[in-house]
Amino acid sequence: MKNIFTIVGVIMLMSFVFAVDGSGVHEPGTGLDNPELIAEAQGSGQGLGEPVLISNTGEGQKIQLQVGEHIGESGQQMMIQQESNNQMRLEVGGESARTSMKIDQEVIDGKTRLSAQLSNGKNAEIKVMPNAASETALERLRLRTCSEDNGCSIELKEVGAGDQMKIAYEVNTERQSKVFGLFGAKMQVQAQVDAENGEVLNVKKPWWAFLASEPIEE
Repeated sequence: MKNIFTIVGVIMLMSFVFAVDGSGVHEPGTGLDNPELIAEAQGSGQGLGEPVLISNTGEGQKIQLQVGEHIGESGQQMMIQQESNNQMRLEVGGESARTSMKIDQEVIDGKTRLSAQLSNGKNAEIKVMPNAASETALERLRLRTCSEDNGCSIELKEVGAGDQMKIAYEVNTERQSKVFGLFGAKMQVQAQVDAENGEVLNVKKPWWAFLASEPIEE
C-alpha cells in the first residue's frame, strides 16, 4: 500500500511539472526555450513575429545615379561621370550626353536600368543610349560625326509640355553648307531623339536651309 501511495505521488508531481511548463515538449532545434534567442528574435522582427523576406526576387530598388561604370540592360558598358554645375555625363560606345536632370538607377540581375521623373510627375525610362541617339540624329541632319571638336553637343533633357512631355536627347551642331551651290554658309541645326523609343521628335534648321546644298564636311 505504501508503494502505491508513492507511485501516485510521483505521477501527481510529474503532472504539476508539465502544467507549469505549458507543454512539456519543445521542438528540437528551435531554441524557443532560450531567453536570449527570444529577445533577439523580438528585436529583429524575425523568428517570432511576421516573416521577413530577405531573398533576392530579381527586382531592384531605385536609387540616385551613382558615378562609375555600369552594365546596361542590353549588356552595354555605361560610364557615369560627375560634371560641373551639378551635371552628369552618360557615356556609351564613345558617345556621351550631359544632363542636369535627376536620374535614378535600378539594378536588376546585375544590370542597370535608368529612369527620370519628369516635372509633370510621370516617370520616363531611358532605354536609348547616347550612341544610338547620336547616330539617329546625325543621319537625320545629314552629318557624319558629333563631337566637341566640331561644336556638336548632346544633352539629355525634358522636351514638350504637359501630358506631351518626354525625355529626349537634343543634338545641336553647326553644319557647313553652300547657298545656291556658290556661297559658303554656317547652319545651326538641331534634332531631338526620344530617349524611350528612339524616334525623332523634332528637327530645327534655319528658314533658308532649303537653299543650301549638301553639307561640307572635312
